[in-house]
Amino acid sequence: MSDAPAARPDGGRSWGGLRPFSIKTKLAALVVISVLITTGLSMIAVHTKTELRFIMVFSMIATLLITQFVAHSLTSPLDEMNAVAGSISHGDYTRRVRENRRDELGDLARTINRMADELEAQDRQRKELVANVSHELRTPIAGLRAVLENIVDGVTEADPETMRTALKQTERLGRLVETLLDLSRLDNGVVPLKKRRFEVWPYLSGVLKEANMVASARAGIATNSGSHTRTDVHLHLDVSPPELTALADPERIHQVVANLIDNAVKHSPPHGRVTVRARRGPQPDSLRLEVIDEGPGIPRSEWHRVFERFNRGSVSRPHGPGSDGGTGLGLAIARWAVDLHGGRIGVAESERGCRILVTLPGERPASD
Repeated sequence: MSDAPAARPDGGRSWGGLRPFSIKTKLAALVVISVLITTGLSMIAVHTKTELRFIMVFSMIATLLITQFVAHSLTSPLDEMNAVAGSISHGDYTRRVRENRRDELGDLARTINRMADELEAQDRQRKELVANVSHELRTPIAGLRAVLENIVDGVTEADPETMRTALKQTERLGRLVETLLDLSRLDNGVVPLKKRRFEVWPYLSGVLKEANMVASARAGIATNSGSHTRTDVHLHLDVSPPELTALADPERIHQVVANLIDNAVKHSPPHGRVTVRARRGPQPDSLRLEVIDEGPGIPRSEWHRVFERFNRGSVSRPHGPGSDGGTGLGLAIARWAVDLHGGRIGVAESERGCRILVTLPGERPASD
């Protein structure tokens, strides 16, 4: 091993745990300077035959001045940090501490600023969550209330078509509540993973068939209520090799694939094509999943925001006839489910449309 001083993240170096600009160094320098001043003045007194009491007075004054200077340099940033911490405790996350020091107080200032950044981001997300949830809940509730008020007032009859309209709004409300509950469970870590090895081809084939069945069922309700849904998009499955297996929680992966397919279908052009591609990953039983559509794609500037809650991207309206933009929760749920597996999900380069790439680690090799 080398005896060179260890490098520090802040650009300084430490010798035996002591940094050049640390508080310990400054206090040690204060003691050394005080001793040197006292010694120097004593030697001057001996050579000039000055009374010792004058030398002691001058020595004390010099030491107090230096101590005051060092104490002020230490307490001034602490007062600033205390003021900023007080503002944060009262909900003001805009104030920051100056990061112009290279000692322990500088490290503390950077830590406080990072904490303020995270609290500010969380507060902003909380406000956006409340606003977006209120907006999403208001639409189906208003539609359901209008239908029921018309029935109560005798404007419309409680015939099957009217009740189907009410049922559609209730189902939309139920789907929103269900997705919110899924996010709450995932956030709180109360969703345990039940990993098992399964064959990818029959599993994904079943997910695609279920997606087609759900789309057909929604289409029947939507047609009877006078609206439209997407049934014109073709779903294609590409698994290679055919005997490919993976190790994961099938229920959670179902959430991932179903939400990605639903999002891809909504943004596909009329009579478009959505491809679900599966390949073997680098590790045993690892898996690479891709969901590719032929829609307008996602601008690169929006890639980092795609999986945020309630984010619908810059493409505000889906390409399909009569499709709504959804709640903006599906991709957030997909991201959390992938994170539970220790995998990755993100937007990948594509010549056409949008390509979402999911990597699942599978079985981790045992460490030596």
